[in-house]
Formats: sequence, structure tokens, C-alpha cells
Amino acid sequence: MLKLSVILITYNAAAHLEKCLASVAWADEIIVLDSGSQDATVEICRKYTKKVYFSEDWQGFGVQKNRVLAYAQSEWILSLDADEVIPENLQIEIQQAVQQTEFTAFRVSRLSRFMGRWIHHSGWRPDYVTRLFRRDGAKFSDDLVHEKLEVQHGKVGTLHSPMLHYTYDSIEQLLEKTNRYSTDSAVMHEARGKRGSLRQAIGHGMWAFFRTYVLRRGFLDGREGFLLAVANAEVAFYRYVKLLYLNKK
Repeated sequence: MLKLSVILITYNAAAHLEKCLASVAWADEIIVLDSGSQDATVEICRKYTKKVYFSEDWQGFGVQKNRVLAYAQSEWILSLDADEVIPENLQIEIQQAVQQTEFTAFRVSRLSRFMGRWIHHSGWRPDYVTRLFRRDGAKFSDDLVHEKLEVQHGKVGTLHSPMLHYTYDSIEQLLEKTNRYSTDSAVMHEARGKRGSLRQAIGHGMWAFFRTYVLRRGFLDGREGFLLAVANAEVAFYRYVKLLYLNKK
């Protein structure tokens, strides 16, 4: 049986994909599930793996990640986003982790790059995410956005070397994702029976900015810390504005 499968879902993800796949070329297999990319994503993927599959029936991040998980053949799974990179020190830790029997899953810290700057505050550091797990021990929630890996049994350990995360490279990309994430989040809230209002939109937006910039010391991340706080505020504000109008429909 294979020891480690790396799984990714992609859509027009060419920007940092080469770095991502090159950093896990040592894994037993790499599996990609693409949602209909129109850039060089598929061509880049095929340089590193023959296991490139397609599913354009988009039902959210959680559903799509469970779909790609179903293709994996290894005992252990490493789930990555196309803008994440595994440095050599973390590679060594992962290779050691999959040899042990004590833990079902491991969480990893992320060091994220935002608009050309590595972010060390703003709630983005150390930013632990559970990404390495036994195939029979966890699955992803079916959330449309902000899906979570749900460990069904056993203990979760911690790896110490950070994973590198290349987030937004331009204001245009930031605005596009702000719009998409606020829409998906509003749809998810509406499906759960939640209500939106202008008062909620203003309150959540102001709180998101204050929490990011002041409580989580985003001001120490300079200009980019301020931009990140504004972006978080916009996502929160538009989530509840969009939810308000979804409720009216």
C-alpha cells in the first residue's frame, strides 16, 4: 500500500502551482481534481502527475475536497491548496510522521504572504490547519466555503516547521475573492436559516476590522496589515448585506 497521497483541488490556479507541486514531488502519488481551469493549471499538473481528474459540478470546497479524497490510494493523506508550498524541513517532519502509529492526524502552521509581504500578526500567524491525516480517520465537512477537516477518531499532533502560503498577489485578485467568499458565506448562512440586516453588516464589519488590526496586532504588519483588516471587514460587511437580500427573495 502507498504511504502518502497528496491531494489538491484546482481552478485557474497556475500562479503558484508549479512551486506547490514541485515541493511535494517526493510523495507516493499526487492527485488533482480540476473544476474546469482555463489557464495553464492542467498542463502544469500533468508535469507532476498522471492522476488529473475533472469535476465541473461545483458544490463547494468541502464536497470537492471529499471527491478528490476518494481517489487517494495511500494510508496517509496530505491535503494542499494550490498556493501552498512544503519546505524541506516540513517535508522531513511529514515523512517521519507517517511512520508513527500514535496520531490519526497532524496540524501544520502556515506562514502566509499577502500582497508581497510575509504576515506575522493579523490573526494569520501561526494559523494552524489540520492537513495531514490517515485516510480512514477523517473527512472534510460539506461546507460551501471555509470547509474543515473533521477527524473522526484518534489524536491530533502538531508539526513544527511552517508551510508557506502565497495568498493574494494583487488588489484585483483580493477584490474578486472578497466578492466570491462573501457570496458563498451568505448562501451558506441562508441555508442554515440565518437572517441578515444592515445593522449586523455594519457591526460585523467594524468588529472584523478592530479584531484584525488592533486585537490581533495587524498594525505591526504595516500597510499590508491595514489592507488585510479592511479586506476582512469587507467580507463580513457584504456577507450580511447579501444575506439580507437573500432573505428578501
